[in-house]
Amino acid sequence: MSRVAKKPVDIPAGVSLSLDAGKVTVKGMKGTMELQLHPTVQAVAENNQVKVVPASEEAHHRAMAGTMRALLQNMVMGVSQGFERKLQLVGVGYRAQAQGAVLNLTLGFSHPVAFEVPKGVSVETPSQTDIIVKGVDKQQVGQVAAKIRAFRPPEPYKGKGVRYADEVIVLKEAKKK
Repeated sequence: MSRVAKKPVDIPAGVSLSLDAGKVTVKGMKGTMELQLHPTVQAVAENNQVKVVPASEEAHHRAMAGTMRALLQNMVMGVSQGFERKLQLVGVGYRAQAQGAVLNLTLGFSHPVAFEVPKGVSVETPSQTDIIVKGVDKQQVGQVAAKIRAFRPPEPYKGKGVRYADEVIVLKEAKKK
């Protein structure tokens, strides 16, 4: 059984947290985020820490408390430090270029791919083959990175495609005569 909810969430300097009627609002230098707590849990703030307490000791109440605690921790980290995912383009002629809220990708198709970046997420291209997705919301950053990767996932024979920077692609052996 998980004991995630028993550990309090520390609130760093520069981050303010307010609780009212099951709604948690976290403000920091990177932005503001809100979370509606599940009815089976309560949040209690005390001296720069927030504890998530289940309504009862039933298994699904404790599980939901752990989930809400993890979401609160991600919100606090997001507004104070932010999240980022790095992607790499591997393949001859594969290029990326960020122009405002649009990411232009050349991925070996007969047409270029124009990906509109949603609000709350920013995309940078330090080089033609590197993409950095940044934002406050961990789920949204991961979702945008996954959508970009889905245009051309890495193939198993040469490893060409869009991959996460820390992803390991196990290459298959080519067919032998």
